[in-house]
Amino acid sequence: MTIPVVIMCGGQGTRMGNTLTKKELVDIGGRPLLWHVMRIFSAYGHNRFILALGHQGDQVRRYFLEYEAMSRDVTIHLAQPENKNGGPHLAYQGQYEHAPWQVTLVDTGLEAGRAARLLKVASYLGDGRFFVAYGEAVANINLDALTAFHEAHGKQATITGIRRHSQYGLIAADDQNGVIQFEEKPLLPYWVNGGFMLFETAVLDVIRCHYREDLFETDIMPHLMAQRQLMLYRHDGYWQSMKTLQDYITLKEAWLTSQPWRVW
Repeated sequence: MTIPVVIMCGGQGTRMGNTLTKKELVDIGGRPLLWHVMRIFSAYGHNRFILALGHQGDQVRRYFLEYEAMSRDVTIHLAQPENKNGGPHLAYQGQYEHAPWQVTLVDTGLEAGRAARLLKVASYLGDGRFFVAYGEAVANINLDALTAFHEAHGKQATITGIRRHSQYGLIAADDQNGVIQFEEKPLLPYWVNGGFMLFETAVLDVIRCHYREDLFETDIMPHLMAQRQLMLYRHDGYWQSMKTLQDYITLKEAWLTSQPWRVW
């Protein structure tokens, strides 16, 4: 079953530094990171995307408006008699890399938070459930398993949890300050929000009724939790977001060596 996918693309990406390219469009292996996110969903048959745009949304629009000409072989017929409108005729060659995509681009505001952005794209979602993903995070997640988990528990919301390695070496010492354990960058025992969320449309009503100052993570999620409508899908595989330049280097090197999030 095809499920619409909302991808958040409105952030400013301040931790990436002063870059001219929007974070979701930074090149990884010849394609924008956003394209990789979409390919993950497309691999599982979810090909209807609603992109919630904000900061530098014009770059995202331009990318998709030029998508065919910039990603496929193309023959341009100029000054041909059959071109009655006077413009060039384009003929595309070669196979598509993926199933047909439907991409809806929605301006959701420069300063809007995630809850407000969801409400602004609500009219494009229909009456069924929908995914919400971040345009900066990739994973080798099994979306069929996630969907089956969501259907089985019957709640309104599922959020994917991932575990991260510590950035530092952890030390334990005895009462005399003698080091008794040293572990370099261990896997932390905590689950953190990895995105790849699956919601029923009832969540939109929760947002309309309960959100204050657009605090999605500190208002909507706790409300769903209190109502016992929020469930955790545990993903133990690869996951990586791009929030800093170091994250970009990590993703670029990972794609060059092993393509760990490639599920297509």
